[in-house]
Amino acid sequence: MKLVQERRTEINGHPIIAFTLANDHGMEITCLNYGCMITSILVPDKNGNYENVVLAFDEFSSYLTNRPYLGTVIGRVAGRIKNSCFELNRKKYKLYENENKNHLHGGKKGFHHVIWQAAGFSKKEEVGVRFLHRSVDGEEGYPGNVDVQVTYTLNNQNELIISYHAISDQDTPLTLTNHTYFNLSGNAQRDILQHELKIKSDRFLPLDHEFIPTGEIKDVAGTPFDLRQGKTLKEVINSTDPQICFVGHGYDHPFVLNAHYEEEIVLFDPKSGRTLVVETDEPGVVVYTGNHLPNGEKMNGVLSRKYLGICLETQALPDAVHHPHFPSCILRAGEVYSSTTKYAFRVSYE
Repeated sequence: MKLVQERRTEINGHPIIAFTLANDHGMEITCLNYGCMITSILVPDKNGNYENVVLAFDEFSSYLTNRPYLGTVIGRVAGRIKNSCFELNRKKYKLYENENKNHLHGGKKGFHHVIWQAAGFSKKEEVGVRFLHRSVDGEEGYPGNVDVQVTYTLNNQNELIISYHAISDQDTPLTLTNHTYFNLSGNAQRDILQHELKIKSDRFLPLDHEFIPTGEIKDVAGTPFDLRQGKTLKEVINSTDPQICFVGHGYDHPFVLNAHYEEEIVLFDPKSGRTLVVETDEPGVVVYTGNHLPNGEKMNGVLSRKYLGICLETQALPDAVHHPHFPSCILRAGEVYSSTTKYAFRVSYE
């Protein structure tokens, strides 16, 4: 196991540090203390070629805006909150509006533009980084001081484990996720349309025209959202289903998971042979097929475009603050928020 730290640049006098984690089999992960951004995951294909399977900007300056939220930790609340407001304990709170009248991915700065405190660690069978941040009372409009810890751990089973912990001194909404875009072709040499996606989910959440859940929880049977036996992403984007079309011809939807830590999310690229298995204790996953990735930005040595990557955002269901029948996303004062998602990388040689 190996851990390397490298100073990349600085922001307002604060150093931006890259941490590269390597296991004994050649898998490497690079992440930054800025936004906890994952910029590289090197894993082998069926021919033994190690290539980057996540999207990353070629120039660090692009991360200062980072419209697609590449590789970041999202908080305090992942996803959209309708009308940028909620009521809690008979008090109304107004959040920062950063997508029309709605609040998206924690607001203007959120957790994705934070320079986190970070420290690497190395053990016999694992290596990793712990990130710390205090989100102060009133930040982006949220109540309470929240102490957040995010840990990235790489082990010798070619697994990345992301653990989230938080505690608040007031009741507050909180659900964290990672917004990495995966492309198993390696170095973004192809788009994701030939990738196959399988999810153990019987239900999904339809969206309104602002991409916010309507409150309905719908059966996937007979819809393009039935991924229980798997589908190619090309099959999905070619669907004429209105839910697929109005979000940009693809997914930008929450799925309710049937299982946890049972290979509930599987992404496979037949040409490279790479497989990503995602397991989590979260109630859902938001699948986003990069329908609105910007054109012409330099990523992985190529120009960005639609469908260059897919996000698998394990989290509580979006806009849960407005839907009491969704699992609650409220962290009560003094209680501990704890969540873990595992990303296992495998290779098929068929």
